[in-house]
Amino acid sequence: MKSPKGDISYLQKFFLTYIGGRFPLHLREDFCGTALLSAEWIHSDARRTAIGVDLDLEALTWCLENNIKKVGFDGYSRIFLYNGNVLQPHNATLVKCRLPDSINSSETSTNEVDPINADNNPDPKEKCQNPARDIICAFNYSCCCLQKREDLVLYFKHALSSLSKKGGIFVMDLYGGTSSERPLRIQRRYPNFTYIWEQEEFDALSRTTRISLHFNLGKKGTLRHAFSYNWRLWSLPEIKACLEEAGFQHVHFWMRQMSDTQGSKNTEFNRDQEAKYVEVSSFKQRDSWNAYIVAVP
Repeated sequence: MKSPKGDISYLQKFFLTYIGGRFPLHLREDFCGTALLSAEWIHSDARRTAIGVDLDLEALTWCLENNIKKVGFDGYSRIFLYNGNVLQPHNATLVKCRLPDSINSSETSTNEVDPINADNNPDPKEKCQNPARDIICAFNYSCCCLQKREDLVLYFKHALSSLSKKGGIFVMDLYGGTSSERPLRIQRRYPNFTYIWEQEEFDALSRTTRISLHFNLGKKGTLRHAFSYNWRLWSLPEIKACLEEAGFQHVHFWMRQMSDTQGSKNTEFNRDQEAKYVEVSSFKQRDSWNAYIVAVP
């Protein structure tokens, strides 16, 4: 589980490092789920806008009713969530929601915001406009959901075509290491719950695995298989080759070593041991690592 503030800090750093000349304001978060990153993005600067795309309508609606409410009324005019497939972004439909009751008439009268339909369902007439973005990201290892190479290249092409002509970046994350190719359970403790990552058998021929996320809620019990995914674990060279085939000119790797699982099937993850990401041109294989992959046109 990542910190949206941490991700945004790195996104800004990558943009200023490889593009520069201006401050990044416009984000698109693909595979966004509840769009927590997008909500934090617009909360971090009143000039910022965000677009989120995801297949899960329930998660998108929850974001509009919960995460954006914390940003304030102005947030509703700076974020647009679309329900659809990232492989067919132009067919995604806008998700609308009822304005929270806490927003009174005096607030609405002082903000020039288009009225938001009371219907929570996507409006089939409002397809994704897909305006140019400074940054497009695909986090939480979401590109592993795309198991065919042609789909991965197609997605990268869509991302490239949506970046600003003034300069933009595409950023995704990936995990790996020797521990990623065997059964594994990792626990991470938080104040009110324990997060459990469970990794099943790894198929060396198809490079596929099943990941399940569980939550131990203490006295409230355990929520098992809250989320489960069938993933293809792409390698870093495969990702680089697909990005270049899609048309990106430069691909940069930012890596960090994660806590060593020490050959155990059950590992307690210590957040204090997290290292910073650094850009690398080579990286010796480790037990466990995370990577940001930054692609520049």
